[in-house]
Order: sequence, then structure tokens, then C-alpha cells
Amino acid sequence: MIDDLLVRPLEPSDTGEAAALWWRSRHADGAQLPPAIHTAEQVATWFADVLLPDGQTWLALDDGRIVAVLTLDGDDLDQLYVAPEAAGQGIGSALVDLAKDLRPGGLALWTFQSNTRAQAFYSRHGFQEVRRTDGAANEERAPDVRMVWGRHPEADLT
Repeated sequence: MIDDLLVRPLEPSDTGEAAALWWRSRHADGAQLPPAIHTAEQVATWFADVLLPDGQTWLALDDGRIVAVLTLDGDDLDQLYVAPEAAGQGIGSALVDLAKDLRPGGLALWTFQSNTRAQAFYSRHGFQEVRRTDGAANEERAPDVRMVWGRHPEADLT
């Protein structure tokens, strides 16, 4: 794990760099994700116009450089992306721990069925699968998995 990791909320000056990290992570070699359906420019606009005002996006920085992005949407862990070159250093785990601290009543998330690494990662952090879908409800139309942690209301589905 990076020793001097700084975690703080997304600020207006961060949106371009954070969106670029999201895009790079989503399209990295070996990513187990379906292609994004929005352009890089649309993602940057989404960070600036939706995620920033919502106030639920957190960044992990190493030496002033954004290395990960976490977005909460209520009690959903909505986005978690780590820079490909920073993967495997405990940064994602630190952000999951932050999300748990911020939502002690429980969390839920969606991940794509194709993203088996994410499913294993979240399982190691105590999340349990509660259902799978054909993806009809997500923008990518890709099969997905619902996972929950803690006392989240959907935990009763397990």
C-alpha cells in the first residue's frame, strides 16, 4: 500500500484528471468490462456536472496525482476505479474501507458478471452476491451481479 496516500473529496479542478483515470481504468489491457458507451468527453462532463455537485465522490492521491476514484450514491458503492499502474497496492481496499466507514448501515453495488476480479475483490471485503441479472437495466446491457455488505436491506435476499 502507498504510505502517503491522501484521500479527499472531488474538487472542481479534479474533474478532468478524475474522468481521464476512469476512462483509462475502464479501457486498460485486461479490463474485464464491456466498452464504455459514452465518449471520454461525455465522461468528463458527467464528472463535472453530476458527480462534483452531488458531493459523493472521493479521490485517492499519491504525490498529488489521482490514483483512484470512489463514488457513493446513497448506500450504493457506485464507482470504484484504480489507475492501472497503481492496482494491487491496497488503494481500492482503502477506498472500500472509507465507503464502509461512511455507510456503516451497509452498502450495495453492481459489477459486471464478466468482471470476476471485481467480484473476488468485493467478496474478500465481505460483500455477498444477492442476485444476477441479464443486464437489461444497465446502460451497457451487459449481465451484472448485485452484491451487498453489512446490514444493507438487500442482505435479506441472501
